[in-house]
Amino acid sequence: MKTDISKYDNVSYKPGGSTLKRLSWYYVNLLFFRSGMIPSSTLKCILLRAFGAKIGKGVNIKPCVNIKYPWRLKIGDFTWIGENSWIDNLADVTIGNNCCISQGAMLLCGNHNYRKSTFDLITGKISIEDGAWIGAHSVVCPGIECKSHSVLAVNSVATRNLEPYGIYQGNPAVKVKERVFEG
Repeated sequence: MKTDISKYDNVSYKPGGSTLKRLSWYYVNLLFFRSGMIPSSTLKCILLRAFGAKIGKGVNIKPCVNIKYPWRLKIGDFTWIGENSWIDNLADVTIGNNCCISQGAMLLCGNHNYRKSTFDLITGKISIEDGAWIGAHSVVCPGIECKSHSVLAVNSVATRNLEPYGIYQGNPAVKVKERVFEG
């Protein structure tokens, strides 16, 4: 067998929201989020809520952030989303309180099944628990849970769940030590 993308069929995937809502979000995302022209985090939080996201207090969203579907997004209190982050939430993404998604990080809820000639879409939820830190230019893959206060180091790829207070590094990310707080 060989890959035959001409037979790819995404009809079973349901992103949620009407066609008009998805189209409206496309332009709002382009103008207010992906652009560096609107620095106001408060306005971004208001817009996300208007499109169905659950956003806590004190959330800071930097410029040039790309969010696929806000109605599949939940962010807790005092969480930061860094510049050029991409939340590709084809499935639900939950980010807890006091989390940091650093610049250029990618939360990817979708992939393709390389075992099927039709390259079928595979999706999985992502959960980032309280106090977790996703380092700059890191990737969290579909279906991954980053447990409480775990750290995914710069430019690492989480292909398996991260244990609480574990520090992970590499591609694929492996646990390198425990996170210990001073004072």
